[in-house]
Amino acid sequence: MEKQILTRTQEQKKREEIQGNLSRIFHGLSIRAVEGEDRTFELSFSSEEPYSRWWGVEILDHSPGCVDLERLNSIGCVLFNHNRDRVLANILKAWIEDGRGYAKIRFDDDDEADVIYKKVKSGTLKGVSVGYGVELWEEVPANKKSSDGRFTGPCDIAKKWTGLEISIVSVPADPTVGVGRSAEETGIETGRMLDVYIRQLQINKNKY
Repeated sequence: MEKQILTRTQEQKKREEIQGNLSRIFHGLSIRAVEGEDRTFELSFSSEEPYSRWWGVEILDHSPGCVDLERLNSIGCVLFNHNRDRVLANILKAWIEDGRGYAKIRFDDDDEADVIYKKVKSGTLKGVSVGYGVELWEEVPANKKSSDGRFTGPCDIAKKWTGLEISIVSVPADPTVGVGRSAEETGIETGRMLDVYIRQLQINKNKY
């Protein structure tokens, strides 16, 4: 029985940064206003819910040491539909709890941010997506267990991943988190991800 740990080279990391990173929309959990704090909300932005990619099933591991939230906590911001030119809010704090990613955010008070803020407050917009990069994958064959025994294949588990940004989105995809991953599987997006995925991984085989 074999496991495959897939890692990126520095050159491949640079190429990924140029071409773009992965993203997923989550929905179905809660986004709630923080009482007594104007324009401030707490939301869930990620979970371990399996997600179908073109190459197979992807799982974001939320075990201790798997998720790097330094960028979200230091310079993180909230976008609309992953558009870097549409910044909506500041991330005050991001953390992992009970196998999910959570964040406390505060909406800006400019006109563009105010439109989305009101739609979130009213419940019209409920989808949340996280943009992220993966540094280490574990490939689990069909009917086999992952190295920690928590997941059953076939699946690819992101064992080391970094949150890059959080987006309020209009198209939901994972039914377990909220305000909620983005279903951006258009031909262009799939082609880009195919190139990123193929070029970013090198395979080291180890027995377990």
